[in-house]
Amino acid sequence: MCVAVRVESINAEGYKRRMLSLKGKVVLITGASSGFGRATAIAFASAGARLLLCARRLQRLVELEPALIAAGAQAVLSFRLDVRDRAAVEKAIAGLPADWAAIDILVNNAGLSRGLTKVYEDNPADWDEMIDTNMKGLLSVTRAVVPGMVERNSGHIVNLGSTAGHLTYANGTVYCATKAAERALSEGLKLDLMGTAVRVTSVDPGMAETEFSQVRFHGDLARAAKFYDGLTPLAAEDIADAILWAATRPVHVNVHSIVLTMIDQANSLVVNRRT
Repeated sequence: MCVAVRVESINAEGYKRRMLSLKGKVVLITGASSGFGRATAIAFASAGARLLLCARRLQRLVELEPALIAAGAQAVLSFRLDVRDRAAVEKAIAGLPADWAAIDILVNNAGLSRGLTKVYEDNPADWDEMIDTNMKGLLSVTRAVVPGMVERNSGHIVNLGSTAGHLTYANGTVYCATKAAERALSEGLKLDLMGTAVRVTSVDPGMAETEFSQVRFHGDLARAAKFYDGLTPLAAEDIADAILWAATRPVHVNVHSIVLTMIDQANSLVVNRRT
């Protein structure tokens, strides 16, 4: 007895066509001189985007530009910006050349952690730097960019969060608080943008090996390296992949949040160190 089996064809090109093309899109990435920001710039360059890059260390951005063009970026415009300076943020965004002013994607990446100690023994200067960068800096850039997206009824904001924003760990109180705030700000911004076509995504990594721990420990390289003992942490490219994936979903799809960790991390408290 013969049974006829109907085989459906699979159109792989159809899946590719569902991806949103980023060719020629203007992408603003804050804190683009290293870590997640640098890797994200390379990822968007490979997709043919036009890159607006800012950071406090302008020279690093300038040195990166030829590699980004070689990777496929249609154009790159770099400028120095400290997101803690609201007036400078407003001036920089308002002063963009006309052909760069319509920002399609904003990646609020600039952020840092300082210190790892009990909150009542902590350095208040470290609090200020984290709060002014991770929270107020994110707000200032968002406030400068998003009205244009609303006016054009198009755009995507990607905010860099952390597993620390989901579960507080000892000696990281203020940093965790700033990342919990980022999570709330992303959720609230999405609510505020309901009725528009502007999308909002929070990308929340776990332990990743970048300059993060060097900055946290004020340049103590030995302590920073020990932080990853017995682990295979995430790389900056892993986070860049997640950001690029969220940005290339069809325009009717909003990826609200992505939480990603290495295989040996369950959350911000539980880590399995292999010896």
